[in-house]
Amino acid sequence: MFNASWMQCAAYSNRLSGLFAVPLYKSWVNHYFICSTVGLNNYMKFNELNLLEPILNALTKQGYTEPTPIQQQAIPYVLEGRDVMGCAQTGTGKTAAFAIPIIQRIHASKQTDNSNKIRALIVTPTRELAIQIEESFKNYGSELKLRYTVIFGGVNQSQQVNRLKNGVDVLIATPGRLLDLQQQGFIKLGNLEIFVLDEADRMLDMGFIHDVKKIIKMIPAKRQTLFFSATMPKEITSLANSILTDPVKVEVNPVSSTAEMIEQALYYVDTPAKKDLLVHVLKETKAPSVLVFSRTKHGADKIVKLLAKNKVTAEAIHGNKSQNARQRALSNFKDKTSRVLVATDIAARGIDIDELSFVINYDIPNIPETYVHRIGRTGRAGASGIAVSFCDKEERKYIRDIQKLISLEIPVVNNHPFASR
Repeated sequence: MFNASWMQCAAYSNRLSGLFAVPLYKSWVNHYFICSTVGLNNYMKFNELNLLEPILNALTKQGYTEPTPIQQQAIPYVLEGRDVMGCAQTGTGKTAAFAIPIIQRIHASKQTDNSNKIRALIVTPTRELAIQIEESFKNYGSELKLRYTVIFGGVNQSQQVNRLKNGVDVLIATPGRLLDLQQQGFIKLGNLEIFVLDEADRMLDMGFIHDVKKIIKMIPAKRQTLFFSATMPKEITSLANSILTDPVKVEVNPVSSTAEMIEQALYYVDTPAKKDLLVHVLKETKAPSVLVFSRTKHGADKIVKLLAKNKVTAEAIHGNKSQNARQRALSNFKDKTSRVLVATDIAARGIDIDELSFVINYDIPNIPETYVHRIGRTGRAGASGIAVSFCDKEERKYIRDIQKLISLEIPVVNNHPFASR
């Protein structure tokens, strides 16, 4: 099986990349065969991926002509109907890596059976991420007559139920609302063809794994499953083993790596002076949009009030905000009505802004992988970016753990007016 799997991986790779200067890395781990990104074709176009003309036209309208490495790897396998486990850090284009081929497969399925049924289900942990995934499906599938709907909690269910009754081909959902509406009889998944579990590691962090296991019991055993996670702790690997059948693993950058295009800097500062340092850094930088991370919801709101006093437009996004308030804050940030968006880690998983070039860690995360997720909000899809971190004495142990994970000593900025003694 190993030889056949590796030969198939190599065949796909040659089809994708032409002649390689360096052979692909090959390995057999936990019954997966792995395609690495070594030697991928940096000049590949979407029209080399056997995509339908309407999808190519939609991608062109969005300004996309060249697939990212994760898209180069995943799209051919998804089109073939294979199960896929994708491990990729944020900003690598993984949403398109599953959305584009799903659109093509569902379109083909409807040519032979046009009955009203949910054919693809994407489960994701946060409302913001669910909304952004739906937007991606609508953009990439704009020239095909497919129906997409997103459902999530925190809002009245009536509009979501009405859309479900009108018919849905692709459903994007958060776990709680999906289970709720299924129990009420509004969602039937007996004819599901494709199941996607996105941001699986964040599902674990947020306590959704038991809900995910309930959902898996509701869907057909015979299906295509796509599993995506930025990190692969043991619990996530175990879950993947239980739901994937003969999968191919596609991987872009190891978990411990941070985006190469991101310039990182570390400011040592006493806790009371962090607020002054934040105002100072915002005045010094020319970045039109800045994402600031706070460890707590209360802290995020305090930062917004601080910035307002200093005539900096800012809004907060976190779990205590209503869905409308969160969407308004995100929209204002995207169109640059607000210069600063202050976010907690869970809310930030749904933030996908191509032109974001500056991230500030107001508080250092106590989980090293969270640092990778945070700074991955900038430097997306190959763009350059800057990530700066404010570290007080209590947080220095977190910095040591982060630097061990990323195998990099973050450069320290000493020449600032609020340096700790």
